Amino acid sequence: MEILLYLGGILFMLVGLGVSIGLHEVGHLVPAKLFGVRVGQYMIGFGPRLWSKRIGETEYGFKVLPVGGFISMSGMYPPSTKTGPAKGVFATLVQDARTANDETIAEGEEERVFYRLPVWKRVIVMLGGPVMNLVLAVLLFTLMASGIGIQQASTTVASVSECMIPASAAQQQTCAADDPAAPAAEAGFEPGDRLVSMDGEPVATFAAASQIIQDSPGRTLEVVVERKGEDVTLQLTPVAAQRQQTDAQGRPVTDKGGKPVTHSVGYAGITAQLEYAHQPLWTGAQMTWQQVGGVTNLIIQLPQKLWNVGESLITGSQRDPNGPLSVVGVGRIAGEVAATNAPVLDRLAVLLNLLAALNVALFVFNLIPLLPLDGGHIVVALWEGIKRLWAKATGRPEPAPVDATRLVPVTVVVAVLLIAMGALLIIADIIRPMNLLGG
Repeated sequence: MEILLYLGGILFMLVGLGVSIGLHEVGHLVPAKLFGVRVGQYMIGFGPRLWSKRIGETEYGFKVLPVGGFISMSGMYPPSTKTGPAKGVFATLVQDARTANDETIAEGEEERVFYRLPVWKRVIVMLGGPVMNLVLAVLLFTLMASGIGIQQASTTVASVSECMIPASAAQQQTCAADDPAAPAAEAGFEPGDRLVSMDGEPVATFAAASQIIQDSPGRTLEVVVERKGEDVTLQLTPVAAQRQQTDAQGRPVTDKGGKPVTHSVGYAGITAQLEYAHQPLWTGAQMTWQQVGGVTNLIIQLPQKLWNVGESLITGSQRDPNGPLSVVGVGRIAGEVAATNAPVLDRLAVLLNLLAALNVALFVFNLIPLLPLDGGHIVVALWEGIKRLWAKATGRPEPAPVDATRLVPVTVVVAVLLIAMGALLIIADIIRPMNLLGG
């Protein structure tokens, strides 16, 4: 059964990735057709064709490797002018790109080409794909946060510690005869009690109750709990315990010598039940924005992160949990999540979160201003717009359309680097997989 769940998690992520890629290409396809551009192909995947069907002027289909997709628009670049034979590797690449571009321009439909569109329309066409992934991420995060909910500590007591276990015996599961009783057990707390008020103050969250306990070491608090439909009053005296101090970001505070800084807080010995709390509808957008920031920082640090991945492959060291993953790594994590011994709702929430994060990564990564990524095409269009504005402002003739085929050598280098990065991450995800579940 476990292996079936594992495979089910991988299948969930593969289907989700396929849908995400398909919708990305739809984001390009729809505005291109609305603006009159002839679209010859809409394909999901790369490599040999698995299936295709022509509807109107467009061939729709699937290819073997579901790691991307594309639409073939007529005349992405201006048609080439007749030149002599290409000399040199880069010149040959440029010439081949121009020839391939010319073949997309159908006879009699020379006006239905991408490069003739106004700059703003070209930007919309190229932004359509990444924006579709962004919208999908918002929908998935909203489904997870507002539909399923986010687990939070409730005011219901889940468990009560029987004794004060020393910090040095953190792995100890049972109390020894000489261990002092925990304050909550001594006060008479029971699992299932719902906190109503503490020290005369109503408590709506477990965090509020915890703060009162931490602020009251050695002081007796009158606590009202609801037990089996009736209010019960308990006398709780938290004991002082040393806890590591953290800053506003939750990071441990250390002194000049690097030693942890501790402070004394009140301790009772109760834990809260976790429950799903439905969040406002705008939470999904907030989570997406936070994820965009995190992925952007990851891309900025990508060279260093990839170096660390390569280092972990050679040295066998633990991989950075905040580092990049390949499709193999994402699928592996999805399988592990699906096979865990956790409630179905918990597993579904994690899988939705993973798929939403993947769509954010597709959004941010495709906006990198380098060809062949969407961001590169946007930069080319904007550069042409700037040239036209400058010519108009200075009274010069309108410049010719930007011939981006001249950037093919750069495009090839970027493509090779992307393939190398993908290969490195796939190898790392097979040999040194990232451990996010603590298994």
